Amino acid sequence: MDYERTAKLFKALGDSKRVQIIDMLSCGELCACDLLEHFDFTQPTLSHHMKVLINAGIVQTRKSGTWHYYSLNEQNMISLSEIIPNLVQNSKACICHKVEN
Repeated sequence: MDYERTAKLFKALGDSKRVQIIDMLSCGELCACDLLEHFDFTQPTLSHHMKVLINAGIVQTRKSGTWHYYSLNEQNMISLSEIIPNLVQNSKACICHKVEN
């Protein structure tokens, strides 16, 4: 397990607004203008949240004209969904199996 990457993912998910953004993007790609309609914060604040999500690999972006469109990085979302089970199961990949007794 990549502990640094996992911590970065959890840190990105540590804000309720970012979790709400992820939930909205689970329905499909949205432009920044559509996302802003659901929040009581400014465009620079949205940009900050999106930067955190993009740097964590949860969200991807594309630019069309003056608009930014955001969508979930599906492959990384699958990896994210596997993190918790891997942490709570006594699997062969667990660090406890790598420590010599």
